[in-house]
Amino acid sequence: MLDDPRTVRITGDETAAVYRRIDDADADAHPAGHQAQPVREAYVWCNLTSGNSARALWLLLLPFMVVNLAHWMRPMARGRKRTVRLYGLLVRLTGLTLTVLLVAAACEVALDLTAWQCAGTRGCAEDHSWLGFLSPAVSDDGWWSLPGRRLALAGLVPAAVTGLLWYLSHRTWSAYESQQPMSRRAEPDEETGRTGLGRPGFWYGRRLVARLRAAHTAAGFLTVAAAVGTSAARYDRRPGGSDLLDLLGRLLEVTLVAGALVVVWVVCRRGRSEHRLDRQLDEHLIRRLPVGSILLLVLTMVYAGWSRAGWQSTGRLPGDTTFGALALVQGLLVIALTVVAHALYRTHPDTRTAMRGLAGPAVAMLACALGGVMSGGVAQRVADWLDGTRDALVSPPVLLTWQASVIPPVLLVVLVLVGRLAWRTRRLRRAEMESVEFDYRGEPKDTARSRRIAGTRARASLTDRAPRIVGITSAATLFLGAMALVGAATTDKAPGEAAEGSYAFVEGAAQTAQALGSWLIGLGFILFVTWGRRAYKDAAARRTIGILWDVGTFWPRAAHPFAPPCYAERAVPDLTWRMATWTRATGGRLVISGHSQGSVLAAAAAWQLKPSVRKRVALLTYGSPLERLYGRWFPAHFGPAALTSLHREVACWRNLYRRTDPIGGPMRLPGDCGPQVDRAPLKDPLAYGRTEQHPLPAPILGHSDYQADPAFAQEREWLLARLRPEVPAPRGREAAAPPHAGQADDPQDGSGRSSG
Repeated sequence: MLDDPRTVRITGDETAAVYRRIDDADADAHPAGHQAQPVREAYVWCNLTSGNSARALWLLLLPFMVVNLAHWMRPMARGRKRTVRLYGLLVRLTGLTLTVLLVAAACEVALDLTAWQCAGTRGCAEDHSWLGFLSPAVSDDGWWSLPGRRLALAGLVPAAVTGLLWYLSHRTWSAYESQQPMSRRAEPDEETGRTGLGRPGFWYGRRLVARLRAAHTAAGFLTVAAAVGTSAARYDRRPGGSDLLDLLGRLLEVTLVAGALVVVWVVCRRGRSEHRLDRQLDEHLIRRLPVGSILLLVLTMVYAGWSRAGWQSTGRLPGDTTFGALALVQGLLVIALTVVAHALYRTHPDTRTAMRGLAGPAVAMLACALGGVMSGGVAQRVADWLDGTRDALVSPPVLLTWQASVIPPVLLVVLVLVGRLAWRTRRLRRAEMESVEFDYRGEPKDTARSRRIAGTRARASLTDRAPRIVGITSAATLFLGAMALVGAATTDKAPGEAAEGSYAFVEGAAQTAQALGSWLIGLGFILFVTWGRRAYKDAAARRTIGILWDVGTFWPRAAHPFAPPCYAERAVPDLTWRMATWTRATGGRLVISGHSQGSVLAAAAAWQLKPSVRKRVALLTYGSPLERLYGRWFPAHFGPAALTSLHREVACWRNLYRRTDPIGGPMRLPGDCGPQVDRAPLKDPLAYGRTEQHPLPAPILGHSDYQADPAFAQEREWLLARLRPEVPAPRGREAAAPPHAGQADDPQDGSGRSSG
């Protein structure tokens, strides 16, 4: 970006920093020697998303990241504050169910499959010698062979998982999101295009993250306590049991219910506070809630480990009830979220909004599906490993088998959608052939070359059809998941067993779906682990995952505290501080050049500036997803009103895009808010055949190397000319118009240098 291999870091650290060419390193100390040319700087933030190998492990937190995205996908709404708060509340509750689901899956593996079923069966315990001290069939007089003590010991595994999630959330907050934005006075939403990105506290959500972290941590420990203690309490309620233990069990259950209600109250009580920089913390809450849940877990383990005559581990723990209740609650939350999102969309409908405002519920449904696949996958793989070649000595809950059986139908729906997209792409490529020949008219016709260009354009347009795929897939997942829940609730058998005795076709389809689904859900979990392991060791694979984090972790953790950290809470304050301090110290002006996700960061940082500073900033965006992706999927923050307001408030703005780019696109802003933002689509490739300027075949660049196009230098020089105070610009509207664009406003007055 700096067009010079000799660069030096002028501010920042190893995680994110600003770099200059060595020749410009002393520009601040000797401004007289740098008046002729602009001083170039580059802000590098890649280490926030893909620098450390440990970030590969964030793949296991993917469901949490996806549900956090659903929070920011709400439609644009005006005058519906209570409905907006209800939308955020429903997403936070959905995130809470995902935490409980993950911990419940760990309890299923450690408590039910390992300590209860395998250790309680002679054949399984003999095959796994490390379980011998837990098995009453192998070690008759072993202290740990009692069922309650086995459960208490195994409960340390999901408790450790919960503690690890708490530690990672706390550590990543300190490492990435603890940077405080600049303190400034809040502007009315009307002046910032009704987007929260311009509010002082938007990029500092410490208080909410701390509250949610305490609540989710407590929910995890309470889930472990329920898994350990409810089996013992159920045994103590049998006729002839100990009255004292029965009383303790009932008190324990009441305390668990009370703790769960407190956790739900904490999650519901407070949302984000963005209108001011909130530095306060609920110290008593964030300390007492996790500590109280840990104490309750310890007491539960002591209660479960008490000696009980005649208690043996038979069958399965009541996992079907737990997973069934979670699936039901998640389905109801998604349906309620759909109703609320539709009500918000009706207040301010926009045809460009993805899925007519239902993107948030659809993505929340996919997050729940991802959580189900991960929990079912690990349970199925561990059950197969423990069971070996035997016939279901160890088996997971029936509901997980039913949920695995609906994966093949969902994949079939996805394959149909992909096939339809492929057919449509083929048709679009044929239609684009004429457009390519028109764009490169006068060139010798080359059918293969034209087909490659037309195919690239057709494939790039598939991005605009992603909402339909997401919507149909989410609807199919919700419907088939509901059918799986009904099937598991009406019978205690797997789909293949439940279909026995019916029509041969139905029985064969059920058995095939069960076998294929079980294999697929296990394969999915293995792929997750393999991909994470590869990314841990391979920097190139880690950069590929970093592309996913670019979008997924751009947003603050507003719905789930265990999601991967938000890098923008470090990057946006970095850019804001740099722009504000530089303009204040030098009186200069800035051209912010942003490619792809960099253009999103540039826009977010510009919204955080004071209006007086914002007027001294020009934007040059290229390959930008601001409108094409963010504007459609996050309309409340990047919708037409927000982008129009940004256009009016900055000094000037130009945007470059190509028809071969699957990510970047035009801004589609109306012409009545100032000079036109979008330049006509750039040619890609630059030359159709061999020319004097391009003696070798020019590549199809797509989303990369926008600087290689001469239009980039033209637009950059035009923006610099508008900002340079030492070169008076003509006041005629036609003379000030950008190349291949509309007309420009009068030049800005002032003094100072330009910086890119």
